[in-house]
Amino acid sequence: MTHVRVAGFTLSIDGYGAGPDQDIDNPLGVGGTELHQWLVPTRTFQRALFGKDGGTTGVDDGFAARSFQNVGAWILGRNMFGPIRGDWPDTKWKGWWGDSPPYHVPVFVLTHHARPSIEMEGGTTFHFITGGIHEALDRAREAAAGMDVRIGGGPGTIRQYLREGLIDELHLAISPVLLGRGEPLFEGIDLRALGYVCVESVASDKAMHVVLQRQGRAGA
Repeated sequence: MTHVRVAGFTLSIDGYGAGPDQDIDNPLGVGGTELHQWLVPTRTFQRALFGKDGGTTGVDDGFAARSFQNVGAWILGRNMFGPIRGDWPDTKWKGWWGDSPPYHVPVFVLTHHARPSIEMEGGTTFHFITGGIHEALDRAREAAAGMDVRIGGGPGTIRQYLREGLIDELHLAISPVLLGRGEPLFEGIDLRALGYVCVESVASDKAMHVVLQRQGRAGA
């Protein structure tokens, strides 16, 4: 059964999933890279992003590895693909991650501006969806063929799916960093009213890993 999940999404202590002033020089916003000190050194991240052997193991790597398991398709907000706003003036831009992105499955990018799909190395194909979150999810479920759909972010995209009750599980890594301002994840969201409960919490030196599941959905 296909589940819709958020995995490996990092929050600051004060609840921000990205820093302020995101642009091509600061794709995660000012200070946003500080959030991911738990993730970057892990063996999973080093292999997925850079194709390198080695890296840290332990709690953080375990959660990083879980985040990639059984994923058959991704959904991303437009900022997770690139810094361009409005129409696509430069179709040469093919994402933040170079010629071989770490997804290796179909990726559905939410946008208001149509663009042809882009086939990348390693099995990643970016599809640009102008019909909203439900169209993207329908397309992603079909592409996943029984595997899970992972909502990659950013915070605004996750909030849209949460409000519609469409996310079965969230793994959040709470980083010991204060951003002060930026893009909050749960602004206007009542997780308790939506039926989410905490089913797992594990601390490492660099993050508190929390898994939330929506009652009556995940594992059904």
